[in-house]
Amino acid sequence: MTKEQVLSKINEIPDPDIGISLVELGLIYDVKIVKDEVEILMTLTTPFCPLAGTLEKQIKDKLGGKMKVNIKFTFDPPWSVDKISEETKLKLGLLT
Repeated sequence: MTKEQVLSKINEIPDPDIGISLVELGLIYDVKIVKDEVEILMTLTTPFCPLAGTLEKQIKDKLGGKMKVNIKFTFDPPWSVDKISEETKLKLGLLT
């Protein structure tokens, strides 16, 4: 599996509160493929998000089976609306 394929799969997972994909929201900071493992560095919209475990399970379910999935959460840098893709900002009315 390539980095692009991993991102494509994660792009199918919507944020439960906003309904926009984790990728489009800019929550995925990095994806590395090392042999048969995928390492994901991601953040959440807030450090105290109660859905961290749910999102982690959804990602592992989407990618699991063929590869081991390791997810690391970080808040450095913290998430902000600046991380949202331009296309999604337009959909949300954040750009005029």
